Amino acid sequence: MEARRLGSSGLVVSRMALGTMMWGLDADEDEATAQTRAFLDAGGTLLDTADVYADGDSERTIGRLLRGPISRGEILLATKASLSTGPGRMDRGNSRLHLLNALDSSLHRLGVDHIDLWQLHTYDDDTPMEETLAALDHAVDSGKVRYVGISNFTGWQSAQATTWQRAWPGRAPLVSHQVEYSLLRRGIEAEVLLAAEALGLGVLPYSPLAKGVLTGKYRHATPSDSRGAHPEWGQHIDPLRTPHDQRIVEAVITAADGLGTSPLAVALSWVRDQPGVVAPIVGARSVAQLTGSLAAEDLTLPVEIRRALDDVSAPPRPDRTD
Repeated sequence: MEARRLGSSGLVVSRMALGTMMWGLDADEDEATAQTRAFLDAGGTLLDTADVYADGDSERTIGRLLRGPISRGEILLATKASLSTGPGRMDRGNSRLHLLNALDSSLHRLGVDHIDLWQLHTYDDDTPMEETLAALDHAVDSGKVRYVGISNFTGWQSAQATTWQRAWPGRAPLVSHQVEYSLLRRGIEAEVLLAAEALGLGVLPYSPLAKGVLTGKYRHATPSDSRGAHPEWGQHIDPLRTPHDQRIVEAVITAADGLGTSPLAVALSWVRDQPGVVAPIVGARSVAQLTGSLAAEDLTLPVEIRRALDDVSAPPRPDRTD
């Protein structure tokens, strides 16, 4: 697997990341081990989780892997903090208190002494930005974190945070931005991607397959064994099955048929090679599913197919009034 520099930092990561949101839920420890080994054997390095995934069981699962079959030196470990981890008012948000408590809890669950990439999971309107960023500085200065990034920020929020960190020598620079991005969700192109490129933030797209819709498995119906058949997950998948979305899925399937590959590989390759993107984050319920994503490493979309997919998936433009 090829490697890419993460933004303007010195950190080099694999151009695909392994997401672990379902570890501890859909994937048990044996499955997580098998997925991680397949990912590492393919040349992957970046493993992404968060303190809230599976109520902390995702991090606990990774911690058990690192005490057994997987060496800490084989992976670059990324996790996130911000979202609610308890019932109290101070159990969420980007206050110094919550973030540093969350960091210590993540380190304990993971069983490691440092995190390679620690990310703010979301923006917090209720906490001064300078307090939040000072907590990131402290995390890096303490040696518990190597690099810091953001997730789900708007363009102006990204610019505010990044320029604040650059305004004074010694502050920990932001190096990455994790956001939702796929052929079905291209809204970040209007502002966030442009900001990331200008600010030197490497983009880590999550849900690059639009929760599986771009694989074509929901083309005609919802498979009974899919996440879409579960009421909790179905409510997130159904909004991605509009007539406009279906036209995009059909275009992806047509491209895959013409190239002799899978719709998954086409959709993932499109995201991976978009300007500013460093590593799409792929999750899987099984090694077989992950193998399909890893196969996309060998695919580079021809220019004419990329242009066709760009055209069919272009977001609606707002009416101009000038």
